[in-house]
Amino acid sequence: MDTTVNILSVSEALCHLIVIMLTLGQGVWSMPVPTDVPMCTASETAQYRLTFTGKWTQAAFPKQYPVYRPPAQWSNIIGVTHSSDYHIWQRNEFASNGVREFAEKGEAWTLMKEVEAAGERIQSVYGILSAPAVVGGTGQMSTEFEVFARHSYLSFIVRIVPSPDWFVGVDSFDLCDGDHWKENVSLELFPYDAGTDSGFTFSSPNFETIPQDRITQITSSFPSHPANSFFYPRLKHLPPIAKVTLTKIKKTNQIITLPVEPTQSNQLPTGNEIEDKLINTPLDCEVSVWSPWGLCKGKCGDSGVQHRTRYILMHPANNGAACPLLEEERKCFPDNCL
Repeated sequence: MDTTVNILSVSEALCHLIVIMLTLGQGVWSMPVPTDVPMCTASETAQYRLTFTGKWTQAAFPKQYPVYRPPAQWSNIIGVTHSSDYHIWQRNEFASNGVREFAEKGEAWTLMKEVEAAGERIQSVYGILSAPAVVGGTGQMSTEFEVFARHSYLSFIVRIVPSPDWFVGVDSFDLCDGDHWKENVSLELFPYDAGTDSGFTFSSPNFETIPQDRITQITSSFPSHPANSFFYPRLKHLPPIAKVTLTKIKKTNQIITLPVEPTQSNQLPTGNEIEDKLINTPLDCEVSVWSPWGLCKGKCGDSGVQHRTRYILMHPANNGAACPLLEEERKCFPDNCL
């Protein structure tokens, strides 16, 4: 896929949607807010900085870790601020066509049109946020956004690159707490399967899931297939593959112009982030099944020896279980002796 063309198409989609979102408040009647969710009564808007940090290291995720064509990295972030009656994606629900295209290919146009339609139809979307892609498994990207009482929820999605249809994200996180805004929030992120492609590994070829499955969280034991890139049967839980921090920006006398230009940093994290990079997930050796026994080698009338072999499928890493013997022999008696 042409990376330059993809980035341009995403940028065009975002610019188009920003123009639409800035005019949503005019001429559209608001729909009633559901009564089964807590009401936000904060009187003022709030400004937040979102910082996404990749924690996708070869030490934490050694199995089939992509080192080239392409290496481990993250797509741009696509997010929205919205009311409680909207979801860009939901666990255990079917992915929309927009989420499918973004999770599989990183193409955002259809997803942006879905967001736009939701804003025009029921005025459930307040604005969008984005930040550029991270070239590396452990880089950072950040952006700023605004929320207010009617639209206090944040949702976003980031594609895992390379992958069949895997992503990380947040669905409908409420930044409001009664009559005030939360100050600092840190959320650990784990991989999800969009349910649209049946590939097991990071570099699997396209293999459409028919019929489409629901969005599911990927764990150390699910999908329970030894070929899966996240299958670590010795682990009870996968380590987080990324995290996001949301920090409320203190208001000053300066006028803030929205939308804020997103920023990116690929510098190595410091402080507590360094501790995160010390995670070492043990990877056990995996070997093939035994070959058939070979020919019996020996003199007629005497016992001989025959061998069988197997080969290494996955070398151990991070103090994982060592490989067993790759060759066996046993006594035998030669056949067809004259």
